[in-house]
Amino acid sequence: MENVEKILILDFGSQYTQLIARKVREVGVFAEIHPFNIEKAKLEEINPKGIILSGGPSSVYSEGAPHPLFNVFELGIPVLGICYGLQLIAFTQNGQVDAAAKREYGKAIVNVVEDNPLLKGISNNAQMWMSHGDSLSKMPDGFETIANTENAPICAIANIEKKIYGVQFHPEVHHSLEGKKVLENFVRTICGCVDVWNAESFIDIAIQEIRDKVGMEKVICGLSGGVDSTVAAVLIHKAIGDQLHCIHIDSGLMRMNESSEIYDLFQKHFDMSIEVINGHETFYSGLAGVSDPELKRKAIGKAFIDLFDGATQGVDSAKWLAQGTLYPDVIESVSVKGPSATIKSHHNVGGLPEKMNLKLLEPFRELFKDEVREVGCMLGIPDWFVKRHPFPGPGLGIRILGEISEDKIEILQRADAIYLEEITKAGLYDEIWQAFAVLLPVKSVGVMGDERTYEFTCAVRAVTSTDGMTAEWYPMPYDVLEKISSRIINEIKGINRVVYDITSKPPGTIEWE
Repeated sequence: MENVEKILILDFGSQYTQLIARKVREVGVFAEIHPFNIEKAKLEEINPKGIILSGGPSSVYSEGAPHPLFNVFELGIPVLGICYGLQLIAFTQNGQVDAAAKREYGKAIVNVVEDNPLLKGISNNAQMWMSHGDSLSKMPDGFETIANTENAPICAIANIEKKIYGVQFHPEVHHSLEGKKVLENFVRTICGCVDVWNAESFIDIAIQEIRDKVGMEKVICGLSGGVDSTVAAVLIHKAIGDQLHCIHIDSGLMRMNESSEIYDLFQKHFDMSIEVINGHETFYSGLAGVSDPELKRKAIGKAFIDLFDGATQGVDSAKWLAQGTLYPDVIESVSVKGPSATIKSHHNVGGLPEKMNLKLLEPFRELFKDEVREVGCMLGIPDWFVKRHPFPGPGLGIRILGEISEDKIEILQRADAIYLEEITKAGLYDEIWQAFAVLLPVKSVGVMGDERTYEFTCAVRAVTSTDGMTAEWYPMPYDVLEKISSRIINEIKGINRVVYDITSKPPGTIEWE
C-alpha cells in the first residue's frame, strides 16, 4: 500500500513472524514482512516508521546465522527485537549471548522492573510466552534491563534515547496475554504512528490504486466461488464498474448448487454481469481414469485454463487479470527459508497471465484472510457468503479419493450439504475454520433392514485455525456427529459408514489430497 504509515518486520525464520504482522494490524497500523537480508535501498523505499526484528531458530553467534546486510540500528528508526531479534541487538551492540543454563519454553511470568514506554500499562507479573535456548549474559552498551523472569534476569532491554528495544518473550502469540499492548506501545507511542489501518481505510486506498493502475483498460476476473475472488471482484467493480468482466467456470466439481448461487449473488445482489461456462464434460473427460492426486490437480488446472482462455477471447482490449492472491502466498515466496517444498500444486490460475499476455491485478496481495472477510462485509457481501469456509480450487476433485465419476460427485455433494446443514443448525459453523466431507475409495459391509450392503465410506472433517497454515481438529459434539452420520447413511444411497477425522495440521494437511 502506498502513502500509508508502515511498520517493517524483518523475518529471521520464526514460525510466528506472520503473527507479528497480524497483531500490529489489529491495533490499526499497517505492517509488512520482508526477509532479514533486505537491501538498504528497498528499506528506504518502504520508509517505515519502525522496524521489528522477528524471532528465529538460529543462534546469533553461530556461523551462517542470519544477520542484516547493513546496520539497522543506525538508521534513526525505532527498532523492536523479539527473541532472536533481542539477541541480535545484544550481539551487535557489544553485549553477550550464550546458550542458556536453563532453556525456557512456554508460559513465563514477566516482572517489569523499570518504567519505560514499551511496557507502559503492562501488569507486573504479566503472563508471556517464551521459546528460546539462548539468553543474554551481558548487557549491550547503552541499554538497561526493563523486565525479567525467574529464569531470564535480562528479559527485556531498552535504549530509550535511541528508541531501540528488545524482548525475550513473544508478544505476538495468543498465550502472551498482554502482548498486543506491548506491540501497540511500540507502534503508537515509540514509533509515533497515528494513521488508522482497517478495512474501511483499505477500501478507499485500494479503489484509488485500482483506478490509477488500470485506467480505462478492461479487467478479467475468474470467479471460483471462493471468498477471495468474490470480494476482489466486488471491490474492483466498485472502482471501475463495467470495465470488469467476470467469468465463472462451472467445473461440475463445486458444492451443491454453488454455481447457481454465485450467479444469483452477482446478477441479483450486485447487478454485476457474470459469464458462466458449463465445463462439466471437459473436466470429467480430463479426469477419466486418473486417481493420483497430483495428476488430478494438473488435469483440473489444464481444463480450467483451456476453458478460461477460450472464454476470454471474446473480451476485447482486456489487459488485466484479477486474482485473489493473499499475503501469506506472497510471504511464502520470499521467506527467509525460500519457497516451500511442493506439498501439492497450487490451485490458482497458474500460467494464465503469461499465456494470455495479461498483467496481474491483485488487490489483496497485502491482506490476510480475515482482513479480506472484513473488506467483504464492508462492501455489503452477505454474511452467509463472506463467512463461508474455504473451498479448494480443484473442488470435490480432491475430496473424492481415487478415480472420479459423476455418480461419486453427486454422492459427495449430497453428503457435504447434509454435513454443513447440520453443523449450521447446531450453531457450530462459525466456530469452525473449515468443515467438509470426503468420499473414500473404501467399501465396507453394512446392514440396512434385512439387506446386506457393500458401499462407500464417508469421512467428515472439521478444523479450527486462523489462516490455515496450522490447524487443530474440532471436538465435534457427539450428538451432532450422530445426526450427521444418521442422515448421510439414511438419505444417500452409496454410503453406509461415516467416520470423523481427528488429525491436526501438522502432521496432516487440512485437505486429504
